[in-house]
Amino acid sequence: MSEIKPDIIFKYFPDLSDKQIEQFSQLFDLYSHWNAQINVISRKDIEELYERHVLHSLGIAKVCNFKAGESILDVGTGGGFPGIPLAILFPETQFYLVDSIGKKIKVVKEVASALGLDNLKAEHLRAEQVKEKFNFIISRAVTRLGDFYPWIQGKFKKDSLNAIPNGILYLKGGDLAEEIKESKLKAELYPLSDYFEEDFFDTKYVVYVPQ
Repeated sequence: MSEIKPDIIFKYFPDLSDKQIEQFSQLFDLYSHWNAQINVISRKDIEELYERHVLHSLGIAKVCNFKAGESILDVGTGGGFPGIPLAILFPETQFYLVDSIGKKIKVVKEVASALGLDNLKAEHLRAEQVKEKFNFIISRAVTRLGDFYPWIQGKFKKDSLNAIPNGILYLKGGDLAEEIKESKLKAELYPLSDYFEEDFFDTKYVVYVPQ
């Protein structure tokens, strides 16, 4: 087993099942293995996997608690973020991960298979090619919000099951005022520093845009 431990995850999510603890614990070795072959995480970042990738992805869970039976689309998932950590956390929610780069989706499929994630499907597609509708659409800083929105417009289910209405949950960093204004979207910002004390999260947000 690796020296890099997922303790930071357990600090903020203390009520995990034994299976979830095991799945989170496997992530470092799995990503180290696949990243050596297909670079999905910058080499210098792999040591920070649990803070900068896994916990960052789970920031969405602090804003929205996905329900059993909901379906979530992860656009431009790259190596599986935020979709894979969230699929571990919400085993009764369905996740659909897409990316336009085939080798990244190969990594996602291999990691998901090794973890036994049967609530996750991954495909080599652009967001515009996805035909289904979803409760929430998630993504991690793929592009500016104004450019992102047309890709996923019309892909939301009508009925909401959650405490917050169906919409976009977008992980983004920096000063977002201008980007939100430019997008002309009604967005709410949730600073991740409200939930996580590490410096990395000081300028990171979940941007929520109701559909």
